[in-house]
Amino acid sequence: MHAHIAEAVKKPDLISLEPDLACLRFETMKIYSALGAVRHLLDTGAVAPGDTLIDSSSGIYAQALALACHRYGMQCHIVGSTTVDRTTRVQLEILGATLEQVAPSQNLRLDQELRVRRIAEILAANPSYHWMRQYHDEIHYHGYREVAGSIDEDLPAGPLALVGGVGSGASTGALATYLREAGRDVTLIGVQPFGSVTFGSEHVSDPDMIIAGIGSAITFRNVRHELYDRVHWVNFDHAVSGAVSLLRAGGVFAGLSAGAAYLSALWERRRDASRHYVFIAADTGHRYVDNAYARHERALDIDTLKPHEITSLGELRQPWATTAWPPVAP
Repeated sequence: MHAHIAEAVKKPDLISLEPDLACLRFETMKIYSALGAVRHLLDTGAVAPGDTLIDSSSGIYAQALALACHRYGMQCHIVGSTTVDRTTRVQLEILGATLEQVAPSQNLRLDQELRVRRIAEILAANPSYHWMRQYHDEIHYHGYREVAGSIDEDLPAGPLALVGGVGSGASTGALATYLREAGRDVTLIGVQPFGSVTFGSEHVSDPDMIIAGIGSAITFRNVRHELYDRVHWVNFDHAVSGAVSLLRAGGVFAGLSAGAAYLSALWERRRDASRHYVFIAADTGHRYVDNAYARHERALDIDTLKPHEITSLGELRQPWATTAWPPVAP
């Protein structure tokens, strides 16, 4: 029996789609990160029960931190973007978390900068609050050790390839790190939207991109670039096509980052069939029903798609590009 709902919903399902291809499917992935981080802060005395934890979020981490605070008797305050939907807002309110959303912005960079600026103002007025800093504090790696152990135990011995969207960097970075520490041969493949500074695609805009939780307009210190072996950049239409195909072929209803990761994993498997491939589905597809899944009849046949193989970031172009990381050309 679970002591709290957060413990029940945090555990992912490892789903075999083909003999050498598995989906690591979370209901909401960042619960692992938030629970591990809050537990570590309590164990080290950095915070105490009843303290207020604060952070910025586009939605997924907000719910995760609220549940972690509920689990451990903490107060929670979220500075959110306009992408925090009504379902999440209502849950936060009932869980006792407080949410303030910044004004709508014309671009992601301004939205993130407004949120960070607002957090600084709140901390100045409330110095006892603890800023979780999900994008920069390595404590968000801790919660994924258990997940890595499950992957190592459940999958056959041998080389692995882990494919996942890169947002804060904690999930893919931590899983690869802990699997490598366990002795696994792991190739780590990061998935990005165009327009993100994280892997240098800020000069290629994708106005339709609405994938929550991956990419960034500001630098995240939790992204450890040296951990990654390859990177894929996937635009909105291709991510939707991957998500629709994943649901149609595997019955997995997941977010658009999962669609992009699925597409990338299939391509990588064609390049190198010597590994077992695992791709991450970080959340469910519910938030994407109206603006993505509802257009499923227009989804592309992913068997006909292939990326541009590039050797420098100057060659980046839509709809899909990939390279070894770091690129071999300057």
